[in-house]
Amino acid sequence: MLTIVPVTGDLWPKFEHLFGKQGACYGCWCTHFRLPPAVRRENDRVRNKEFIKARIETGPPPGLLAIEDDVAAGWMQIGPRADVPEWNKPNRVSMPLEPGEADDPAVWAISCFFIRSSARGKGLTHRLVAAGIDFAKANGARHLEACPMTESKDSRSVGLFVGSTRVFEKAGFELVAERKQGRPLMRLAM
Repeated sequence: MLTIVPVTGDLWPKFEHLFGKQGACYGCWCTHFRLPPAVRRENDRVRNKEFIKARIETGPPPGLLAIEDDVAAGWMQIGPRADVPEWNKPNRVSMPLEPGEADDPAVWAISCFFIRSSARGKGLTHRLVAAGIDFAKANGARHLEACPMTESKDSRSVGLFVGSTRVFEKAGFELVAERKQGRPLMRLAM
């Protein structure tokens, strides 16, 4: 049976096991949109791991964990845009439509996914997005945004950590901007 829950400090061992020794996506530990580029260049996977562990333990939950048979199968980073400051930078494909939205606690973002290889191709990303919509609504979100990838030449592409446009379309998200071909900013009004 699959359950999808907000990640909290007590779930750290499951999160850590999902990300493995390398920390998923070359040691990122889902810190790419949380840390400025200079800090990311200085950090290694150990510091990234320490950063996200502290963030999870401090709360509020920075994302959702999909757990199947007591093992984490997938992760989706979701929360207010302000929680992922690098996602909001000018000239990024994910930058907000309006400047004030970067700090608006009612404008949320789904910025990253990580799915265990054995769980891929089974619709888990769709289920995480559906649970994320409910999570965002329950926490006062007015808009939920994503900046997925429309096409990838390789389904294992590291770029797919942002999700697939198809997944968000099926969940009812609409295109609101496309600043780079194949990387739409999509929005779901709550």
